[in-house]
Amino acid sequence: MHNFQKIDIDQMEINPFKMIGKDWMLVTAGNKEKANTMTASWGGVGVMWGKNVVYVFIRDSRFTKEFVDREGTFSLSFPSEEYRKEMKFLGTVSGRDEDKITEAGVHVNYYNDVPYIDEGNLVMICRVMSETPIKKEEFLDETLDGTWYSTKDYHNMYIAEITDILAR
Repeated sequence: MHNFQKIDIDQMEINPFKMIGKDWMLVTAGNKEKANTMTASWGGVGVMWGKNVVYVFIRDSRFTKEFVDREGTFSLSFPSEEYRKEMKFLGTVSGRDEDKITEAGVHVNYYNDVPYIDEGNLVMICRVMSETPIKKEEFLDETLDGTWYSTKDYHNMYIAEITDILAR
């Protein structure tokens, strides 16, 4: 196991456009009996309702969504570039069909019972505050539906409080 230290959010200096959009993150949820993870490159960090938050987008079809909905918590793990192949695999294979975490060769660990991927250099522990379905009729830019939702598998936006941050 790797050693993490809890850090204060005020110590963070990150570029979310690089961390999330280019380097990617793993959204992990579940409990000690079973956890699942998925790769994501959409989301952000900010302040909402007086809290430091993340917002992530999870499609209705994703197995990880069931875990987030049931537990009300999740983690965001940010592995280094050396795990790019594993992250691609975790983003394309469903945990419904196979034990993709073991197959990818990554490891689940827990912080206050919230699972995270131990290969991350930075981990955000998050508590869901809201879930908002994204619906076709709400698009102001009509090209979004055909470009991103040709299969009609829409996202849900989760806004979650960052309760803890762990770093190497």
